[in-house]
Amino acid sequence: MSSSQPTIYALHENPEWFPPFARAFEAEGMHVKEWLLTDGVLDLDSVPPEGIFWSRISASAHTRDHGMSKDYARAVLAWLEAHGRRTVNGRRVLELEMSKVEQLVALKASGIDTPRTVAAVGRSQILDAARGFTAPFIIKHNQGGKGLGVRKIDSHEELAEYVNGPDFEQSQDGITLVQEYIRAAEPFITRAEIVGGEFIYAVKADTARGGFQLCPADACAIDPITRELIMPHGATIAPVAGQQLFSVRDDFDHSIIEKYLEFGRRAGLEVFGIEFIEAEDGRVLTYDVNTNTNYNAVVEAEAPRSAPQALARYLKGLAA
Repeated sequence: MSSSQPTIYALHENPEWFPPFARAFEAEGMHVKEWLLTDGVLDLDSVPPEGIFWSRISASAHTRDHGMSKDYARAVLAWLEAHGRRTVNGRRVLELEMSKVEQLVALKASGIDTPRTVAAVGRSQILDAARGFTAPFIIKHNQGGKGLGVRKIDSHEELAEYVNGPDFEQSQDGITLVQEYIRAAEPFITRAEIVGGEFIYAVKADTARGGFQLCPADACAIDPITRELIMPHGATIAPVAGQQLFSVRDDFDHSIIEKYLEFGRRAGLEVFGIEFIEAEDGRVLTYDVNTNTNYNAVVEAEAPRSAPQALARYLKGLAA
């Protein structure tokens, strides 16, 4: 990267997730500065450096004791954009990452089908929110990531016992979603990876062995020996050593991809993963948008093209 090109800054809070990107940047001859948004000082009277600022702050930052990262990122991105700096997945996109409500509303506005969902603001409202659902149904945290707070509920009595019991897990933002339980035609979900307005590849995630814990990052890998996994019908099994939860969905060609590309353009999403399930009743339902998308090493090894490489080249093109 020549000295005349702007510096690229990577805004994030988890160094464990960064090595695949660092390798991709190095392979492209790029120098990228990491800016860790865990805590710090921001002088609002100062002028930001020149450059391109790629944000990949995660909704699950608080699970790594980085509970301030969300609001720190809000402040930094607002400051950068007020000074006209080029952000990739900027301030507007950060709000999508932090709120499944915002994701679902934006998806529906783009004509993309989503599961029926009711948001309960406050623990005391969850039972009321669930009254219109026939069991089984799902509850999950509005500010999610890594399957946070996702539980399959088999009866309203079970929900009442959980919500009123000592094991209840409150969402970081106090909002719990009640969502219809989708019976998949086959036991997997699909995640489409998109970079710079291009579909890169589709990842197949095994729900028969992975349950709801389907973060594809290597740093999120479930212990293959000690951790039981949730079957779609509620039973548990021990995973089989050596078998992967994630694989490339070969030759994936579906009309939903064009809708996702248009959704990305409308929402200002430049780097994202988007997850959907093909239901046994024929519906294709989209339920999650990931704007800090991670790439699995096993998937990358078999994919027709590299997503980190596509990202590096996209940022390099912006810098050029």
